[in-house]
Amino acid sequence: MATNFKPHLPIIDISPLLVKCDDPDMMDDTGVAEVVRKLDRACRDVGFFYVIGHGISESLMRKVKEMTHRFFELPYEEKLKIKITPAAGYRGYQKIGVNYTSGKQDFHEAIDCYREFKQGKYGETGKVLEGLNQWPDNSQEYKGLMDEYIKLCTDLSRNILRGISLALGGSPYEFEGEMVGDPFWVMRIIGYPGVNQENVIGCGAHTDYGLLTLINQDDDKTALQVKNLAGDWVSAIPIPGSFICNIGDMLKILSNGVYESTLHRVINNAPLYRVCIAFFYETNFDAMVEPLEIFKEKYPGDKRSQVPKRVVYGEHLVNKVQTTFAKLLEYS
Repeated sequence: MATNFKPHLPIIDISPLLVKCDDPDMMDDTGVAEVVRKLDRACRDVGFFYVIGHGISESLMRKVKEMTHRFFELPYEEKLKIKITPAAGYRGYQKIGVNYTSGKQDFHEAIDCYREFKQGKYGETGKVLEGLNQWPDNSQEYKGLMDEYIKLCTDLSRNILRGISLALGGSPYEFEGEMVGDPFWVMRIIGYPGVNQENVIGCGAHTDYGLLTLINQDDDKTALQVKNLAGDWVSAIPIPGSFICNIGDMLKILSNGVYESTLHRVINNAPLYRVCIAFFYETNFDAMVEPLEIFKEKYPGDKRSQVPKRVVYGEHLVNKVQTTFAKLLEYS
């Protein structure tokens, strides 16, 4: 990487926050206060930032990507053994062209995973996503690796949210308890074929559904683009060992609109195949998500134009999943 590299997105070393993450008085620490200040600025200005000092080893992040490349290199017939279907709870492998964003076909393949839960736990709404995540038959190593990775990403997301809660002027724990005490998660393991032409849309412009997203992308291909406040698309150039973190729709609601979820898209114009592992940290599946009282008081907004929003997260997610895969049966 060139020494004059200047990223378009903020870089935040969150290690001081992690040291104090279980201390209710963490804001008394000057290092934590500086991290919180940077988180607030990043969430207000763009909604995307690089996370370094996160405590997840670069070797693990790299191995996750290497094993993902190996899966996507399998013959098509092998990948189809774990094919995504409604009967499988929308879990498993989707081939190129199955995914739609805003009604337009995306140029990527993926494995979709969700937190597993007991049958009937979330009633009729949850029934749509009931099932076990599907992994290649011959790769218990991959499943074991991903289980470890998911646990680490879950812990990291919770701690970043504690910093964001402080950034909004609350206690570290505003997003826990009934709202995120039993967090749901989604993971999309995505492969973007290399193309030799411009503007083939790997994934169309969208915001994310939940609270926080952690993106682990290949180090040597630039494809993720973020729409900044000026309305320009800027590239999220990979920084080895970092996650790219962005805020989603549920955090926008909970913060009373103080933090906006940001449009982003993927265009892989490089000739090389690119993988990305996106981990989505969500509220409790059955949480009624609405602006938290503390943030309504701190940020009342313009009451003439503000429309209060309330949404059950699980209903929101299921609606998005069924819309995304509306044409799934055509590809079976």
